[in-house]
Amino acid sequence: MITAVHTLVYSDDAPATRAFFRDVLRWPSAADEVAEGEPEWPIFRSGPSELGVHPTSGEGDDHAPRHHSISLMCDDLAATMDELRARGAEFTTDPVDRGFGVLVFMAVPGADDMMLYEPHHAVAHDLPVG
Repeated sequence: MITAVHTLVYSDDAPATRAFFRDVLRWPSAADEVAEGEPEWPIFRSGPSELGVHPTSGEGDDHAPRHHSISLMCDDLAATMDELRARGAEFTTDPVDRGFGVLVFMAVPGADDMMLYEPHHAVAHDLPVG
């Protein structure tokens, strides 16, 4: 049985990206669980997950070239932005309502921007498994 989704972020400045997840997002990591001889790369607990599949072609505006994307979800976008700004986060866009939710893009040091959004859609991350 699949138990989780493991997400990878590739960074040009891995220490800065890791510090952002640790210090700004305040995600705990399994860094203390690293076995002797393994690289000391923290694996962060990112919370509940869900996965959507969007079309790469067809009708409508909701298609793009094939790629993967990471988005962070929150219950209150304005409050979350204020909290993250107080910890040093920078936002590269203004909030905009895209129908599925209100979103903003956040700079991630050493990596691509990440979407942060307050969903308007039903969420799946707290549905029972199995």
